[in-house]
Amino acid sequence: MSVDTATVKRVAHLARIAVTDAEVEGFKAELNTILGFVEQLSEVDVSAVEPMTSVVAMKMKMRADEVTDGFYADKIVANAPATEDGFFLVPKVVE
Repeated sequence: MSVDTATVKRVAHLARIAVTDAEVEGFKAELNTILGFVEQLSEVDVSAVEPMTSVVAMKMKMRADEVTDGFYADKIVANAPATEDGFFLVPKVVE
């Protein structure tokens, strides 16, 4: 795939990058080089490679999935000007 001048200007506009006409040719060459490398990667046979999430085989540390209230309710409402039964009291604003 080859990138033309209009595509470079469109990508720059989408990325909100101000590009002068002198810079367009340089970016055009760079984008074509990057796309050429990506095309080379598509030639590699990876059918026997397992998908992985990390380059090092490891197991995630798991914790028990327990539903709690966080044990912070008293600390949260401690500085409130008015509370009742662990809830904030606020003045009525809608009649």
